[in-house]
Amino acid sequence: MNRKVHFFPVRYRMVFGTFILAMIVLFDRILISVAKDPVASDLGLSDKQMGWVLSIFALGYALFQTPSGYLADKFGARKVLTAVVSLWSIFTALTGAVYNFVALMFVRFLFGVGEAGAFPSMARAVFNWIPVKERGLVHGINFSGGRIGAAIALPIVAWLIDFTSWRMSFVILGVIGVLWALIWYWWYRDLPEDHASVSENELEIIKAHTQAKNSDKQPISFKKLFKSKAMWLMMGQYFSSNFTFFFCLTWLFPHLKAKYGLDMVEAGFYSSAPLIFGALGNWVSGWLVDVIYKKGKWGLSRKLPAIIGFSLAAIGIITSIYMKEVTGAVVFISLAVFGADMTLSPSWSACLDIGKEHSGTVSGTMNMAGNLGSFFTALAFPYMIAFTGSNTPFFFLAAGLNLLAIPMWLIVNPQKPLKLT
Repeated sequence: MNRKVHFFPVRYRMVFGTFILAMIVLFDRILISVAKDPVASDLGLSDKQMGWVLSIFALGYALFQTPSGYLADKFGARKVLTAVVSLWSIFTALTGAVYNFVALMFVRFLFGVGEAGAFPSMARAVFNWIPVKERGLVHGINFSGGRIGAAIALPIVAWLIDFTSWRMSFVILGVIGVLWALIWYWWYRDLPEDHASVSENELEIIKAHTQAKNSDKQPISFKKLFKSKAMWLMMGQYFSSNFTFFFCLTWLFPHLKAKYGLDMVEAGFYSSAPLIFGALGNWVSGWLVDVIYKKGKWGLSRKLPAIIGFSLAAIGIITSIYMKEVTGAVVFISLAVFGADMTLSPSWSACLDIGKEHSGTVSGTMNMAGNLGSFFTALAFPYMIAFTGSNTPFFFLAAGLNLLAIPMWLIVNPQKPLKLT
């Protein structure tokens, strides 16, 4: 079949679609943080109860990472992303219908279960469509979409809640997610050769620079997966990264609002700054991963950006504690999030390296551990304040976890694929 050459390669259009989805993922996720005060007021919830509401999402999200990655490997990103985006969008909308703490916990847990399939399925799409030399930047672009989405969401959602209500805000975002799912199913194909718009030239580029797929694929052994030292190292360092970042999606907005006496819109704008810097961290790291890889230093292309990122995260977190004004605190929290997000592109690139045809399962398992970190972040902040009377121990804990991640990266070998069958 004669395929027409396009100026803008089809694989980049696919990346644009996953970039938009990443924006929707974080847009939906951060809404509950911005709506904390009206939700807590309407439902009569304490800060500790809100901590459970924020963390139960992360628990559902974490527990279903590995299963959703396995499903993406088995059934493809087309079907799985369509299903999970539709699922979590329904539960986003249903959040606006709850009237008590138990119902809110139930809906937010299932919202997390749905969102669990997002990034492992994207990873599977990247494995099939994107050459190895382009994956660092592509992962950076995808994760920056989430940060940009969350940054935009903070002031816009604050305005939307004031303009309509917190309940209607959840319904509106749920409808947007369903629309994305329908467009994805209509346009995307799991294999580039099955997409009518892919030119022969682009197909040759993709096939020549993606890792060979095992034509005689055997079922994955989960026993071997969880006995792998490399898998545990990737899980441990990602736990540390998410512990830092998830603070921005849960407690940063109410923390700044309460500590510095800000109104909702002011708190929204200040809280968005670290997320913008997170997007920049993703771009810088993705670029650095690809530049080093193209120089023939595969392992270093994953290790160096991650080590730099964790170092910056620790420095930013510790310094932010001693800032008396909101601007200074936000500047250093932004540095910390810039660093934490520098770790994402090398982490997901390394999962594709070691996971190969099981990349969805491997990346999902890493993300499971990372979101257990998110689960503990949402609970640790209010409970540590209640126990110690200060937020300082929480920030020292976050910095310590970032420092512990550095030796993990020194040990892991991205060039050694896991033997999982």
